[in-house]
Amino acid sequence: MLLEENKKYWTNRTMGYSQVNEKELSSSQKEKWLDVITRYLPGDRKNIKVLDMGTGPGFFAIILAEAGFHVTAVDCTESMLNRAKINAGELKERITWVLSDAEKTGLESESYDAVVSRNVTWNLKEPEKAYREWLRVLKKGGVLLNFDANWYQYLFDDEKRKGYETDRKRVKEQCVEDHYTCTDIDAMESIAKKLPLSSRCRPQWDLEVLNSLTVSKVKSDPDVWKQVWSDEEKINYNSTPMFSIYAIK
Repeated sequence: MLLEENKKYWTNRTMGYSQVNEKELSSSQKEKWLDVITRYLPGDRKNIKVLDMGTGPGFFAIILAEAGFHVTAVDCTESMLNRAKINAGELKERITWVLSDAEKTGLESESYDAVVSRNVTWNLKEPEKAYREWLRVLKKGGVLLNFDANWYQYLFDDEKRKGYETDRKRVKEQCVEDHYTCTDIDAMESIAKKLPLSSRCRPQWDLEVLNSLTVSKVKSDPDVWKQVWSDEEKINYNSTPMFSIYAIK
């Protein structure tokens, strides 16, 4: 079953992924990400309820709770949530932790002012169902803010494959850590081949889906990666730039 295969991969990946988040939390990436997110969340932070969907080791949940937002963090992997709580430290008690799936959270309808997510949608078996669920839990006028990329599209596109291989050469030439080969790439590629968004052209797909749903406004920013990625990320993922999706219910 794809869902169980996916959960097993991310359970095994917990510590490695957490190290990435911990590095971000101790660097300027923390401020860069917070600046980008809070541009879309105006108002009194202590009155804004944010749902961090697919929190992983907790990066978004931690920086938003520290900034004064009321945060609920959701992940389908128990080991990720446990690690996120450790990473949160004293902030742990200020964050509500929920073990649940992105496509069916079980959370109350129209209960959040914002839903944020990073590198989650591509990894879902039913991404359109997830978008419907995220909009369901948003209040009227609430903000959906999703950051993602065309991860593993190189498995289906020859030009993307060339770009991916060029990135790997550049990583080696510039002596930085390879963010692909330091993971169980065979396992992830096996999963990615079965996921619907690996072969889709995004963010066009996201815009089309959201425009067909209950949103009053939706737009994308294909250059957000320039604002939030570290130099090392830019070298690793040059052929797969991160975009953002901003929608208002």
